Amino acid sequence: MPNNKRKNRGNKNKEVTMTPPNEKDTPIQDYEDDDIEEMQEADLKKLIRTLRSSQKQILELQKSLMDKIENLSRENEILRRNQNETKQLVQQETVIVTRNHNEVKNSIDQMKNTIESLKNRMGEAEERISDLEDREQERIQSDQRKEEEIRNLKHIVRNLQDTIKKSNIWILGVPEGMEREKGLESLFSEIVAENFPGLEKDREILVQEAHRTPNKQDQKRFSPRHIVIKLSTVKHKEKILKCAREKPQITLRGSPIRLTADFSSETLQARREWQDIAQVLRENNCQPRILYPAKLSFVNEGEIKTFHSKQKLKEFGATHPALQKMLKDVLHTETQKHGHQYERR
Repeated sequence: MPNNKRKNRGNKNKEVTMTPPNEKDTPIQDYEDDDIEEMQEADLKKLIRTLRSSQKQILELQKSLMDKIENLSRENEILRRNQNETKQLVQQETVIVTRNHNEVKNSIDQMKNTIESLKNRMGEAEERISDLEDREQERIQSDQRKEEEIRNLKHIVRNLQDTIKKSNIWILGVPEGMEREKGLESLFSEIVAENFPGLEKDREILVQEAHRTPNKQDQKRFSPRHIVIKLSTVKHKEKILKCAREKPQITLRGSPIRLTADFSSETLQARREWQDIAQVLRENNCQPRILYPAKLSFVNEGEIKTFHSKQKLKEFGATHPALQKMLKDVLHTETQKHGHQYERR
């Protein structure tokens, strides 16, 4: 039996020795043939176990490497796919960004063109506004010139009317119908004889024209129309009116009447506006008089002062406290009246 075992062991040794070398048998390549022949059975078993263990480890290592290679391949494929997707996304984003950039550039160009157009339009508008302002200024100046011309024309007309009426006398309060018997000239002669006997014999006092005023204001009025007497000279008119001012009352056949100068409506209004101020001055013994055509004259601190307008009177009163205090209420009232008239307009 030992011989058989040795034969078997020898056969096994031969089999082992005859096994063609490959990559898996690399661990036993370090053994020499003589060493293998001398090996005992236990050593062979140990060697076989070692080879099997190594082979198993190699297989496991091979499997692990294959798994890693497969994982690496899978990850590489995923990375390649992600890279492609990323590349596509980058390309898409690049296209979008390029398109947006072009749109923004076009929008900026359009905005620049719009701004330039607006600047041009604003320049044109400013030129038109400047032109309109110049025209408006010219219109205002033209209106001011026209208003000044109208005021001058009104003043000229007023002066002409006053000049035409300068020698006229108004007789107020004479009942209508009394002139039917002798005429208006005879009535005037009767008034002079009844009230101014000293002027009756003055043959230079000649009546050029006599008539009643037309009833333009109110056709239904019951008061008699005024009589207008046009004398030959202003001197005779002033002489008669002076006598009338010195006489307490003027009468015709015992009935009271009034004699006054004939003025334009504007001059009459201007003279009326002095009445309240003249009354205050009269109460303070300033001897006020309303001169031709509509000037106020009075005595202030021993001197005779004459004013053509209330504004001049106010300016004079500002430097004379006593006069300013005297006229304070009446001038303030006049200012309020003008303010209300301006508001109504």
